[in-house]
Amino acid sequence: MTKSIFTPRYKYMREVLREAREKAGEKQKDLSKKLGMPTSYIGKCELGERRIDVIEFIEIVKMLGLDPIEIFKKIVEYK
Repeated sequence: MTKSIFTPRYKYMREVLREAREKAGEKQKDLSKKLGMPTSYIGKCELGERRIDVIEFIEIVKMLGLDPIEIFKKIVEYK
């Protein structure tokens, strides 16, 4: 099994999170600060330089005002 960070589904997850952030009008540095993380945190997550665990995923999505279950469902259904 290929490490998940290198799969098309993981890339799709990163794209979904980036699009959600942009749609919410959030800049990477502002979202990072809201999460209490270094300024580069969101950028590295979006570029695939940093792996996002499920708890981080939930916090990022909630901070964008979205439902983590709906976003996760969208990722699960990706083919």
